[in-house]
Formats: sequence, structure tokens, C-alpha cells
Amino acid sequence: MTGLRIRIGAFLVLSAVGIVYIAGSYLGLVDRLLGRGLTVHATLPASGGLFEGSEVTYRGVKIGKVTRMDATAEGVTLDLALQDDTKLPKDAPMYVHNLSAVGEQYLDFEPADDRGPYAASGDTLTGTAESLPVDEADLLVELDQFVGSVDKEGLRTVVRELGTMFDDTGRPLQRLLDSGSEFVREAAAHTDETIRLLDRGERVLDTQQGQRENIRSLARDLRSLTDTLAASDGDLRTVLDGTPGTARELDAMLDDLGPTLPVLLGSAVSVNQVVVSHLDGLEQLLVTYPRTIATGFTGTPGDGYGHVNLQLDYSQPPCTNGYRPRGDWRPPTDLSDGPIFPARCADGPPFAMRGSNYAPGSPGNPSPGRLYRTAYDPGTGIVEGAVDKRGRPVRFLDQGNLSILGEDAWKWLLVGPVVSR
Repeated sequence: MTGLRIRIGAFLVLSAVGIVYIAGSYLGLVDRLLGRGLTVHATLPASGGLFEGSEVTYRGVKIGKVTRMDATAEGVTLDLALQDDTKLPKDAPMYVHNLSAVGEQYLDFEPADDRGPYAASGDTLTGTAESLPVDEADLLVELDQFVGSVDKEGLRTVVRELGTMFDDTGRPLQRLLDSGSEFVREAAAHTDETIRLLDRGERVLDTQQGQRENIRSLARDLRSLTDTLAASDGDLRTVLDGTPGTARELDAMLDDLGPTLPVLLGSAVSVNQVVVSHLDGLEQLLVTYPRTIATGFTGTPGDGYGHVNLQLDYSQPPCTNGYRPRGDWRPPTDLSDGPIFPARCADGPPFAMRGSNYAPGSPGNPSPGRLYRTAYDPGTGIVEGAVDKRGRPVRFLDQGNLSILGEDAWKWLLVGPVVSR
């Protein structure tokens, strides 16, 4: 019986100590006696619904409570008991918020960053009118004014149109909400991919911003193009109307040329290969032939035109040295690729000086016994690298209009070539 009494007495003593400790902690007596925590002051233009015992938070996290409130001529002074080691920036703005719908307010500090200096015991933090919530009476008055300003007939029209808009849309709206929920779940399941997408999207936007001048130029050019197309609408319609008929005619022509067109293109390839291998000689001909033939139209009296003829002398047999003998010739029906044979005339004059080795070539690609294309400026008539006996550059010029010489114009054909220019 004595042991039971001792246990009951110990239980009562411990219970009393615990209740006293809890009550002292709630009232702040323990912190005061032990010297724990921080006590700072705050000023507000009005209480905003705060009371002694209201919570004090740091971005929504509880760090203390209001222990005292004193009314002043400028507003209200608050004593805030903060937890020990609380690092609250001195420039942190404060706001009075509602903890619940019934209007239980609390004081929340919302600093822009967590850098110091930090508030110490005895410091005073200042709040402004922006720190206070909207007064319920002012809110109700402004709400009543807003409702009174709404046009009743217009409101009826809006409500009627909203009813028409949402009529029989329950299932589509349900699918929209379900799809939105599914999208959110998928995005949550792929958070890393979503973050990478946002990062890359930012890089894309930065690139677009860096190329804004080019994009504007492109937009202006596209606008010019579309304006031109709009101005040429009639021509475009004519082209589009005529395109089907033209396409049919072209298709019919290609069908008709089907048997012969491939042969023509194949032959054109062969001709093109020959032309490409003699580009230097072709260039020499195209440059000098017009100037040479131009002198024939002014050096002959009478009709005013020169008469050019081609005489073929067959007294000299063709050159055969350097070519395959007749017995080694391939028949025309043999279309296979044969070995390359450098056929050329190996004899000099009086045989015909023909063959690729006598065609004008390029000085940049020298070849023994090869003539070279001379550089000729049609504007000045100067032949590059050619000089006369006096060391003066040779000019290749026409004689101009010799019809002013009358019947003696033909003499220039004999005198002109020997006259030094």
C-alpha cells in the first residue's frame, strides 16, 4: 500500500511539473527565465486583426508569436517573440494574412532573399499600409458598388449566352478535364524531361531574340513577296488555268519523243564530252571569229558584203601516221568501252595540222607540242604576250567602216594586215 501511494504521489508531482512547463512555454515564461529566443518590435498603421498570441511566420513557416500589442498615435507597436537562432533579414517586408476563412490573422515575413543583416533582440521592423489586408467593410462596399455598376440587361444577355454556350457540353467538358488530369500526371511522371524541354525552350527563345533582326527582315521580304503575288493575282490565275493544258501537251510531246529522246540525250553527252575537252579552243574561236569575219563586210565594194568560201584541196593525202590501221578499226555495231588510244597526226606539214595537240590549250596545263590559247581583250584589242618588231603590243582590231573609201576599200584587205598597230 505504501509503494502504491509513492507511485501516485510521483505521478501527481510529474504531472504538475509538466503542466506548469507547458503553460510556461505557451506563455513564454520559460524562454524568459532561460534567456532563450529573440524579442523584436514591429510597427503597423493598424492591427489588421492581429491579437496577442497571433502566429509569426517566415514565408509560411512558424518562427514565433505576438506577445504584446500597444496602440500609438501612428498605429500599433507589436512585440514579437521569435525562436532562438532565427535569421530574419531586417529589410523583410511583412504582411497580415488570414489563417482561415473565419478571419484568424497572422503576421508573415516575406523577404526577397535570405541575405543579412539580420534582426537582433530589440530591433524594430516597420510595416506600411500595404502590409495590412483589405478591410472587410471596404471590400463589401466596393463589391456593392461593382455589382450596382453592372448593366442588368447586359448581365442577363451574358448569362443567357453562357447558358447557350455550355448547353449539352457536359461530356466534352468532362473529357477536357480528364485529358487535363492525364496531361498533369504524365508531366509529373516525366519531370526531368519536362525540365529539359523548358531549358531548351529558353535557349530557343534566346536564339530567336538574338536573330530578331533577321526574322524581321524575313517577315518584310515575305510581306513584299505576298504583296507581289497579290498584285499579280490575275497573271497567277492565268498561269494556273493554262498549266493543265500545257502539262498535257508536254506529256504528249514526251510520249512522242520517247523512242528518240534518250538517243538524242546520249548523243548530246558525247558531244558535251568533246566540247568540254576543247573548251580553250572553243573560247578562242568565239572571241576571234566575230572580229575576223566583221572585216569581210566592209572591205568589198559593190553590194557591201564580203564573200567567204571554203576550198578543199584533196591533192595532199590525209595523215595516217599516229592512227590505228584500217584492219584494227572497230565495227560501228560494237558499243562496248574500248581501250583509250591517243590518236593524233605524228607527221608535220604538209599534212593537215589536225588533232587535239594542235588545238589551243591553257597555259596553266602545258603539254609538249601544244598550242596555247592567247588572252585577248575585246575592249582594247591587245593580245597578251604578243609584240611586234618594235616591241609594241599587238592589237587585234577591226578596220571600222571602210565604205567611206569607196571603190578603193578592197585595197585595205591587202594593206591592213601589214600595217603595224
